[in-house]
Amino acid sequence: MVTVDKLKENGKISRKGPVILLIMDGVGFGEYADGDAVKAAHTENLDRLYATCPWTKLKAHGTAVGLPSDDDMGNSEVGHNAMGSGRVFAQGAKLVMESITSKKMFEGDTWKKLISNVKQHGSTLHFLGLMSDGNVHSNIQNLKDMIIEAKAEGVKKIRIHGLLDGRDVGETSALEYFDPFDAFLKELSTDGFDARIASGGGRMVITMDRYNANWDMVRKGWEIHVHGEGRQFESAHEAIEKLRNETGAIDQDLPGFVIAENGKPVGPVEDDDSFILFNFRGDRAIEISKAFDEASLKEFDRGRMPKVEYAGMMEYDGDLHIPRQYLVQPPAIDKTLAEYLCATGLKQFSISETQKFGHVTYFFNGNRSGKFDEALEEYVQIDSDIVPYEQRPWMKCAEIADRLIAEIESGKWDFMKLNFPNGDMVGHTGVFEAVICSMEALDLQIGRIMKAVEKVGGVLMLTADHGNSDDMFEHDKKGNVKRKADGSPCAKTSHSLNPVPFIVFDPSYNGEYSKTLETGLGITSITATCMNMLGYDAPSFYDKPIVDFN
Repeated sequence: MVTVDKLKENGKISRKGPVILLIMDGVGFGEYADGDAVKAAHTENLDRLYATCPWTKLKAHGTAVGLPSDDDMGNSEVGHNAMGSGRVFAQGAKLVMESITSKKMFEGDTWKKLISNVKQHGSTLHFLGLMSDGNVHSNIQNLKDMIIEAKAEGVKKIRIHGLLDGRDVGETSALEYFDPFDAFLKELSTDGFDARIASGGGRMVITMDRYNANWDMVRKGWEIHVHGEGRQFESAHEAIEKLRNETGAIDQDLPGFVIAENGKPVGPVEDDDSFILFNFRGDRAIEISKAFDEASLKEFDRGRMPKVEYAGMMEYDGDLHIPRQYLVQPPAIDKTLAEYLCATGLKQFSISETQKFGHVTYFFNGNRSGKFDEALEEYVQIDSDIVPYEQRPWMKCAEIADRLIAEIESGKWDFMKLNFPNGDMVGHTGVFEAVICSMEALDLQIGRIMKAVEKVGGVLMLTADHGNSDDMFEHDKKGNVKRKADGSPCAKTSHSLNPVPFIVFDPSYNGEYSKTLETGLGITSITATCMNMLGYDAPSFYDKPIVDFN
């Protein structure tokens, strides 16, 4: 439903073709030559764009996208929120931190209900989430603060189901989080208080699927966390070390494990327990939340279904109200680009493959499921391959380009947006050669799209939501590459703090705007720029556009 007013025409655009926003997910400007897979790749089309078109660098991390500080890397969720909303909203990491610091979370009805439940029944409070300080999906400090508060309020038994990161932090850094955390729990476990790690596993193997790409991950997580069914170990430390040695996998790809004593799991979920998912980012939290919340689940057989009080850190889907209970109110993002364009009667086409489909639709539209106007919008999802991304680093960029080009040539659309996931999804694998391949595959499709845009007299704007593939090696404070014992570089699998590009390819340019683009802006400025390019004035409360039409 559209709730905003129609945009006013600016009278400065006369082109016939569509305006297209191409998001190169995870492609920034590297700070270091070593490890910059974007620079190392042969990208003839991108090179030509930089040589012949107006372009600038945009901020895509920290306070520029609503995160607590400029030490916080951007991510796809907040990046697409920013590009779709046109201004900065405080995001999950910041909202949760503020809610805990102010004690507002602990004064809320949901927290009180979950704590009261376990105290009344003498049952267990469970926490599930990503055990790192990456601040993209979660922050381990939030978990510590909640455990301390729960003990202070009289909870006697806590179990932690910890997912290994290795994606937003170092690829083999799990023990840097699990070992100190285990010591933290042991120190707290006095005076009848009992807190332990109960299960775990790599985030790309169990629990944290998204966009219905691979529900079997959720099934595996359910069996491990809820039923305590899985390979048993005496401690998380033992599990991580043994599984690393056996598989050679990095943290995000380690199999699931269960902590047991005398052959019995220490933390299965039972009736009358309370359970908190402490991840604050929505995309990889929705499916496991549905497994807890939905009376009837068709995606897999849950077997024994314990009756628990379940809550997420936030409401992960505001339209579908997933989960039913949550601890912190999510950002209320309104008056988005897509809604304004619908109010103005402009037709919009959005496309990506499964892994980023929700970003170019749900997140771009302000964490909103569905369309603003069925008659004016079309969303297309290309099914992602269910294989490790380093094995097929080209992903589905050719199929995305095929469909996009057909739609460009159809002449049906005013505004089109797409996301190529390659730079981010392959970047997270830490495999440098695969990322180079992914960038070269992406570049080939950019060339094809440029020809289609030129043919119809449109304009193509290329950007990114954050960096990743531009920073594939770990560096020390002096800028030197960190190396393993064998001399090979230490792979970096997390996002970077680097700026991202904004390029304008406008083969029908007729002096409508200055080719000298604004500098020092954030990716929120893309929104007003899209409106201006379509021939409309942006709302006055939107951040400054990148292109000057005056």
